[in-house]
Amino acid sequence: MTTSTVATEKASFWARVIAFVVDVVLLSIVSQIVASVLTPASDDPFRGSGISTLLGLAYYLYFWSSYGGGQTLGMRALSIKVVKTDGTQLDIVGALIRYVGLIISFAALLIGVIWVAFDAQRQGWHDKLASTYVVKA
Repeated sequence: MTTSTVATEKASFWARVIAFVVDVVLLSIVSQIVASVLTPASDDPFRGSGISTLLGLAYYLYFWSSYGGGQTLGMRALSIKVVKTDGTQLDIVGALIRYVGLIISFAALLIGVIWVAFDAQRQGWHDKLASTYVVKA
């Protein structure tokens, strides 16, 4: 399998981290609001967690795919975007593969995410799995 390279400059590790933190903060706020509306007096802590997971999945699938232009809100703030290695935008399936890869990257003691800082193509495990780059927009 050959991988073509995108001519656009790849985003730095720190730009990606900051964009992700912005997204996590925004998702946390929205998740808390939605969870409090849907389960106002619930003593079940897992109910809010499920809502948060579903919102996160929908958020990343939409924004990473061509529907969202390959940019989450955090990525837009830092002028970066995710593209396939051939320079085209992801479809929903590609975004789902990248999302699952991101979960694996975090579950492996963050090694798959930190990999971006040391990889020549600035790809984390989730990028390699989904054949994506994060580039300057």
